[in-house]
Amino acid sequence: MLLKLQHVSKHYQLGDTLIKAMNDVSLEIEEGEFVAIMGPSGSGKSTFLQVASILAVPTSGSILLRDRDLTQYNEVERAKLRNKSIGFIFQQFNLLARTSALDNVGLPLLYAKVSQEDRVKRSKAMLEKVGLGDRLQNTPAQLSGGQQQRVAIARALVNDPDLIFADEPTGNLDSKSGDDIKKLLSDLHKEGRTIIMVTHEDDVAEIANRLIVFHDGEVISDTKQKSKKKKTTGKRKAK
Repeated sequence: MLLKLQHVSKHYQLGDTLIKAMNDVSLEIEEGEFVAIMGPSGSGKSTFLQVASILAVPTSGSILLRDRDLTQYNEVERAKLRNKSIGFIFQQFNLLARTSALDNVGLPLLYAKVSQEDRVKRSKAMLEKVGLGDRLQNTPAQLSGGQQQRVAIARALVNDPDLIFADEPTGNLDSKSGDDIKKLLSDLHKEGRTIIMVTHEDDVAEIANRLIVFHDGEVISDTKQKSKKKKTTGKRKAK
C-alpha cells in the first residue's frame, strides 16, 4: 500500500459555522494507480488533495505513506518529505517568472542541496523527457501554456517522487494543449508512476484507471475504470 487515509477530516471554523471540508474519509491508493478525483465546487476534492499531500494538516485521522504516519511529522519533516517523495502539478503552473525552464525544474533539487552539475544534468533530462529539450533557457513568458505545464510536470518528476499530485492540470489550457498533457500523464502512468489528479472535466478523468467522487466532504463513489490502452510496465521500486 502506497498511501492510506484513515478516518481523515478537515474542519474549519467560519464564525459560528463549522465547515466540514473533509469528513471521515478513509481510502487506500495502491502503487501504480492513476486516480481521478471529481465532484462539484465545494465538494472537498481540493481539500483532499491538500491534506493527502500534507500541504495541509488534517483536523483528525491519520495519513500513511509507505506505512509512515505523516500526521506525526512536524512542519520541517513534512517539507523534507514533500521535497523528496511527492511531486506537484498545479493548474496555475506556479513557475518563477524570470527564471529559465531549466532552473525552474531544478528548484526541488536546489532545496535538496543537490550539486549544480547534477541539478543541470537531471533537469535537462526531464525537460527532454517532456519534449522541451530545445527550450532550456526560455522563461515562462516565452512559452505557451502547454509548454509551461510541461515544465511544471518536469519539475514534479525531477526528484523521482513516490507520488504525483495534479490539481486541474489541463484547466488553464486550450483543447490541443490539454490533449498533449493528457497523453503525457497517461504515458507517465504506463511507466508505473502513481498519480492522483483533481479534475472537473470528464474527458480528463477518463484517462485514469480509478475514479473517486466527492460530495459535501465525503466520498460518495469509488470505482475502477477500464484502461483504454494496455499498460506495459509494473510497479516502480520503492526508494
